[in-house]
Amino acid sequence: MWGFIKELLVIVLCALALSLILKTFVFQSFWIPSASMDPTLQENDRILVTKWRPDPLDLRRGDIVVFKDPGGWLPTVPEDTDDTELEAFGKTVLTFTGLLPEDAGTHLVKRVVGLPGETVVCCDADGNITIDGEPLDETYLPSDVDPSLSEFETTVPEGYIWVMGDNRANSADSRAHVGNPGGGSVPIDSIVGTAFATVWPLSHFHGIGNPYEDPDVVTD
Repeated sequence: MWGFIKELLVIVLCALALSLILKTFVFQSFWIPSASMDPTLQENDRILVTKWRPDPLDLRRGDIVVFKDPGGWLPTVPEDTDDTELEAFGKTVLTFTGLLPEDAGTHLVKRVVGLPGETVVCCDADGNITIDGEPLDETYLPSDVDPSLSEFETTVPEGYIWVMGDNRANSADSRAHVGNPGGGSVPIDSIVGTAFATVWPLSHFHGIGNPYEDPDVVTD
């Protein structure tokens, strides 16, 4: 019996170690906490993000990125008081190793619109967002969705990106934080990874690509 228990422990520890390695260097799962990326990503979808973009792969306009709260973007999430200490510990271990998706209390999911050094403006005479004076073709937005209901003009600092949710009327993105340090832009260093697939629920399973055939890139 003891030999069986030891073998089981070894298997469990190896599985945890492998999961931690994958989470750290390859990919990580996240829950979509809100409708701000609807209809591209729906609330409570589970997505996978590659840890290889940005660095060593290039970050591109149109990528959907998961990033840590730069500060003041998310409300304080109350602790779950229904869990026992053992349940809370178990969830912490499973989340740390990547077997549970990261909680929604510390990360956000948005689309890259502006890259470092670019001037992003809303909007031109046709109602389009412009990048350095050129209209941005946002084919991922539904036909009845305006690129932005609020006007803005910003130059993205070096080392930062300008992000927006696809659900433009219901997304507290860079536009809502122009008064914050960075002018609403997000530090590239805070990006955890780039979404490449929706994996749950199965009815929503699909790959997530970049909408631009020849996207601009930025290396950090």
